[in-house]
Amino acid sequence: MAAAMKLISVMGLIVLISLGKVVDAAGECGKSSPDNEAMKLAPCAEAAQDENAPVSASCCAQVRKIGQSPKCLCAVMLSNTAKASGIKPEIAVTIPKRCNIANRPVGYKCGAYTLP
Repeated sequence: MAAAMKLISVMGLIVLISLGKVVDAAGECGKSSPDNEAMKLAPCAEAAQDENAPVSASCCAQVRKIGQSPKCLCAVMLSNTAKASGIKPEIAVTIPKRCNIANRPVGYKCGAYTLP
């Protein structure tokens, strides 16, 4: 009986450790989801829908922060939140260039789109 209890305890510990790893796992944007990060790009909404719209300084600041990880920036641009807000990915990928971000990831593939 003691051996069975010990086995159950060990198995329970393994499950808890596994669950902890899932909870603590880092995605494209670290511990924040691309949908949460997309909310930070609210100042970019108009510029991400119209390539002729001006890009605000606050938009460029957020793109610089999120764009430190091209993988995260891409995930944000393709997120459900971005889609639901009417973001056009083919226009959104032009924002780093429109912000004159010197160290932007030129040529980075973002789904079907490429950062210019």
